[in-house]
Amino acid sequence: MKRIGAVLEKALNALMAFCLAFMSILVFGNVVLRYAFNSGITWSEEMSRFLFIWMSFLGAVGALKDHDHLGVDTLVRKLPTGAKRVVFVISNAIVLYVLYLLLDGSWKMTMSGLESKAPATGLPMAFIYGTGLVVSIGMGLIILYHLYQALFRPGAIEELTRMKESEEEIMTAAPVEHEAAEWAHGRTQGAAGGER
Repeated sequence: MKRIGAVLEKALNALMAFCLAFMSILVFGNVVLRYAFNSGITWSEEMSRFLFIWMSFLGAVGALKDHDHLGVDTLVRKLPTGAKRVVFVISNAIVLYVLYLLLDGSWKMTMSGLESKAPATGLPMAFIYGTGLVVSIGMGLIILYHLYQALFRPGAIEELTRMKESEEEIMTAAPVEHEAAEWAHGRTQGAAGGER
């Protein structure tokens, strides 16, 4: 399972990198063509917008996998393990329902967008609405895996409910930890000097 997850993560990162690289080439190339040669790629702006949408949605899937979405764990942190599991299952069941709504709406929009074309690129609008399908299925699989871990893997609930610290918290905690380490080091040095 971990091997499949690693392969999928690499594919997701490669797709996001491709979107970013192609988008950058299109925008930069179009600027150079306009200023240097008084011409341009007519579909560059629209394609860049489409790639940005795909990159953002794929990034949301990757962020969910790595627990990087915003969350508040003030209450959950204080709960006992059993209550944490209950809260986690309920909240993720709600997320699954929302993802089902996203999947349903995206499917309808994708089917209706097969006939309509984007003005500059000529791509079917289903190319854009299809992002909802990819995101809802990808996130749904991740949520189901997290629920499986929470219910059947001992100790997993602590890891799954722990929020990552923000950069501000890390930066404010670092000087305090450094001062504490220096104080402890000074005490050990003083004790060693006193023994002599």
